[in-house]
Amino acid sequence: MARSLPEPEPLRALIDALRRLPGVGVRGARRMAYHLLQNDPDGAVRLGDALRAAVDGLCHCSRCHSFSQTPVCAICEDPDRDASQLCVVETPADQNMIESSHGYRGLYYVLMGRLAPLEGVGPDQVRFAQLLQRVADDQVREVILATNFTAEGDTTAYYLADMLRDRGLTVTRLARGVPSGSELEYVDAGTIAWALMERRQQ
Repeated sequence: MARSLPEPEPLRALIDALRRLPGVGVRGARRMAYHLLQNDPDGAVRLGDALRAAVDGLCHCSRCHSFSQTPVCAICEDPDRDASQLCVVETPADQNMIESSHGYRGLYYVLMGRLAPLEGVGPDQVRFAQLLQRVADDQVREVILATNFTAEGDTTAYYLADMLRDRGLTVTRLARGVPSGSELEYVDAGTIAWALMERRQQ
């Protein structure tokens, strides 16, 4: 039986770090590590520096919870945004996709996750209490639930809809122009714009 060569500890640590990326297994992480070290060592250093700068230089916006360099992000500070609409998304990547559709001019709240009871992710982990505080400012009239059309995203939307309707808010959900089982990060901007226009009351 052929034996694989033992990997030096720094290489093994790099492979383990790359495996943290979504969809990257051991073989993919090993390929990336060897490519960076063999073909692009300057790029590897830049990648490390950029990751460190992002971790050290970013915080969560105190209003929408997305990533920001300042306590309140530029979108939340923008006086031209419609403060009566609040779009709830799972991740900053989903927020970015909705922004790129140019079909929405309201504000956001980023959950940084979704309900997943089998994985031990409940309302506390997804910061539902902070969302309820956010909508209690008497400016928000409509909450648009833009969670992903997955089982977990639908569960999150149903749970939030009940909580928010109890507070007298209009609750809508993205129309099913977004394909079932898809994640917003991978949906084209035109489809998202249409789904926003065709949203319905939840």
